[in-house]
Amino acid sequence: MPVSGGFRQQLRHLRARAGLSQEALAHAAGVSVRALADMERGRTRGPQRRTVQALAEALGLDGDEAAHLEKSAALGRPRPRTADGPAAPVALALPRDIRDFTARAPALARLLELARDAGGGRPAVTVVTGQPGLGKTAFAVHAAHRLAPHFPDGQFALDLRGMDPEPTPPRDALARLLAAMGIADAAIPNGTDERVDLWRSLVGDRRVLLLLDNAADEAQVVPLLPGTGPSLTLITSRHALAGLESVHRSDLALLRREEAVELLTRVLGPERVQAEAQAARDLADLCGHLPLAVRIAGQRLLSRPHERLGKLAARLAAEGRRLDALQAGSLRVRAAFGLSYRQLPPESRTFLRRAALAAGADFSPETGALLAGLSYDEAFACAEELTDAGLLQSDADAERYRFHDLLRLYAIEQTETEDGPGVRDAALDRTARWMLRRATAAALHFEIDQDQAAPHGDPDPDTAPVGKDEARAWLEAERTQWLAALRRAHESGWHREVLDTAEAMHWFSDVTQHWEQWVEVFACSADSARALGSRQEEAVQLNYLAWSHNLCVHNPDAALRTADAALVAARECGDGLQESWALGYGAGALHRLGRTEEAHGRLRESARCIAAQDSPQARLAELTILNTLGTLLRQTGRTAEALDIHRRSEQICRTGIPGRTDELIALYHAVARQQIGNDLAALERWHEAEPPLRQALADFEAAQMPIWAE
Repeated sequence: MPVSGGFRQQLRHLRARAGLSQEALAHAAGVSVRALADMERGRTRGPQRRTVQALAEALGLDGDEAAHLEKSAALGRPRPRTADGPAAPVALALPRDIRDFTARAPALARLLELARDAGGGRPAVTVVTGQPGLGKTAFAVHAAHRLAPHFPDGQFALDLRGMDPEPTPPRDALARLLAAMGIADAAIPNGTDERVDLWRSLVGDRRVLLLLDNAADEAQVVPLLPGTGPSLTLITSRHALAGLESVHRSDLALLRREEAVELLTRVLGPERVQAEAQAARDLADLCGHLPLAVRIAGQRLLSRPHERLGKLAARLAAEGRRLDALQAGSLRVRAAFGLSYRQLPPESRTFLRRAALAAGADFSPETGALLAGLSYDEAFACAEELTDAGLLQSDADAERYRFHDLLRLYAIEQTETEDGPGVRDAALDRTARWMLRRATAAALHFEIDQDQAAPHGDPDPDTAPVGKDEARAWLEAERTQWLAALRRAHESGWHREVLDTAEAMHWFSDVTQHWEQWVEVFACSADSARALGSRQEEAVQLNYLAWSHNLCVHNPDAALRTADAALVAARECGDGLQESWALGYGAGALHRLGRTEEAHGRLRESARCIAAQDSPQARLAELTILNTLGTLLRQTGRTAEALDIHRRSEQICRTGIPGRTDELIALYHAVARQQIGNDLAALERWHEAEPPLRQALADFEAAQMPIWAE
């Protein structure tokens, strides 16, 4: 027969009868030891029904005993009395948990640990944040159901409607919470502060779980937080709520690819996913691993049991139709983004739209400012606001930001709708012109054959890179942007700007030979020279292009074709310097194609051609041609001839070249020393080879041209 007495006495007696320790019963019932101890001490007088059921199962109670234990617990549940008699609690029950919830195991584990440690006088608070569509509410609801046994005094869920035009005021939210605790309407105080005091007094010693979903800001949330006691509050928000102090944070990330496929599997069933495994992976990628998008794709396919996954993947592959396809009933990715977008002030909406026009995976505040027509400080403030709102992701180290792929598509849609083609094109043109001027000025830092004065022409000298290190850092960070600007300039017919930029990049390209993009840069500039009708400039740019085919993408066939075209252009305009370069680049391509004798012949012809020129540029070209010729001779076993050629090159450096800086001559001298050292090593004259090689290496590093030492 069930024992008599209150709930705590019955629980203690039943546990002793079962021979279980508090730790063993807590583990079997899925509650924390602290929660069980509070029940047996009477601190928790009326645990919730699901907790009592879990305890009854763990104790092995029969139906009558379980019913008696539940009745005792029900008597202890809070039913405050008022002048009008007892009030019936107004339920704020947890929403339904979803059966196919996927992933988030580490975040759930942290919350479970927090729940087990909840107690004492400091209530725990966790803020769940992240961009739209990450499943913040689904995660919080799932976590609340998992945590419920640890909070037997009640679980309450309240939607604060933070994305509505008028979010729920704290005063109204407190009224609902107090009603859920059994306080009659007539007994609820009028003032917000008095409601806060009453709410905190009611939950101060209870193990309560509070879910505050969709919070607008800190001011809405703070009055609802318990002041003391063993409670746990889960807050979800699209905003960071950075002003909340002493809280735990769960910043949800995108799913991994395998997790996104697993979510599809749980929605659709394993048979359909396994039958089209690659299509499932493609769907996950096209959804950007965003939980909402993946779920919508799954729900759409679930409602169409005969539709193949590959069909939907093909539709999503078209960017212009992707957001249209990602809707299933009332679930729409576009609507989720729209809620956040409409909450933004006008300036931030403009920034979001225009920043989506930036090229590449990320962008700087500088680029965003140009596109949006804002100052740098204004753009930075907008970017930070959008990051706090979950609409942009900030880089961990640099001042750079990125969009989720689907959010970028949404922002571009808004650009088309709110700005129109005219405003969009003006923003892109303004940004492209600025980028080309900054890129040209930055690249000129690497022009060795110039004086030491800083390059001119930067569009904003106050923020311009200073020195080679800063210039290279900018050119690398903004590579995608300035290359897109060059492409736009070429397409728009700004051919002089294209040529000026490409010419400035000449020496910088030597430092970054591993960049395959140089093929596109010099292909654009050669085409622009052709469009301007300048055969001489076309020959120059075609030679640069032949170089990039040879060294950057290792395509000797394309290099030979381009060098031959440069040779024709140079001879037509009578430019002996460019003729020599074209012969040299053609020789390099022939050598890579295994046509060694032809390569040797072209180099000899190039050397004869350049020797007839008397300009300083011709002497520099002669140094390169001689060094290349000597290298080819050494590689074909004619090392003694190679050494004579390289010593001839060294003598030109020692004599000097009028009008050329000592720094430039020192760099070419280092190349000659390097080749002489290699020749001596090939002749096994080791002790003679070491000094010139060491000196060459030191000179290359001093000139910040280590790639020339390879």
